[in-house]
Amino acid sequence: MELRHLRYFLALADALHFGRAAQRLAISQPPLTVAIQQLEAEVGAPLFVRNSRGVQLTAAGRALVPAAQTALDQAAQALDAARDAASGQVGRLQLGFAGTVLYRGLPQMLRRFQAEHPRLALTLREMSSSDQLVELLHGRLDVGFAHVPRAPEGLAEQLISSQPFVACVPHGHALAAERAVPLSALAGEALAIVSREVSPDYHARILAACQAAGFAPQPLHELRHWLSVTSLVAQGLAVALVPEALRLSGLAGAVFVPVTDPHGALPRYETRCLWRPAQGQPALGLFLGAVQTVAEGG
Repeated sequence: MELRHLRYFLALADALHFGRAAQRLAISQPPLTVAIQQLEAEVGAPLFVRNSRGVQLTAAGRALVPAAQTALDQAAQALDAARDAASGQVGRLQLGFAGTVLYRGLPQMLRRFQAEHPRLALTLREMSSSDQLVELLHGRLDVGFAHVPRAPEGLAEQLISSQPFVACVPHGHALAAERAVPLSALAGEALAIVSREVSPDYHARILAACQAAGFAPQPLHELRHWLSVTSLVAQGLAVALVPEALRLSGLAGAVFVPVTDPHGALPRYETRCLWRPAQGQPALGLFLGAVQTVAEGG
């Protein structure tokens, strides 16, 4: 049975006239007659009674009408679903993100994207930048928003933001009222930092900047999240160098002060969108287009 047979059948069931049905289908009458005969042979029973008064549906024909319409509707829906998937309008994307991206425009971008593509589901997974790289390379994430200075081999990238590190000190600390402080002013203080395991690159570069400023922080408190770093400072237990976006965290007890770094050793904190290229996912292409618009300030 072909869908064409069902379409011809429904046209004839509605018109109850071979000539009018053929005209509606934009075909000649003989192909319509042949198609109905083939369908009746497959059903094993006549679908129409042909007499001097025209064409009438048999009991089998009447039973076939709703089923044929359902079959054609489902076929049309299947084609629509395939077209939507091919254009990226439906599907699901797995997105990884590091926590501080929440303060650099990610929620706003996601809201705008989902308003424009409501049938494309986005699943969010918060994880460290290093964990995102592993998941991306193994195909368990579609997109990552990670804090890395460059994309590793096998991943494509789009720079999203670049921000300075600032000093984070407890409220009431001697440096809290300063308009800016030299990096060397943190010498002799307990320093909170994201652990080497979570962010090996920034961990190493921050310690190298301290060394260039003439000191090695002691003691050194290592935590898994920048928010945890900022929270420890807010409790008066350390000072820290944190990405400027943490100003928006709203943690009471933490004060953020710009840092002067005459040696230029303190890195900028860069956020990159990462993905595996040439995945053949139209939905991914739509999402990356939205990311590029945000990155370019659109």
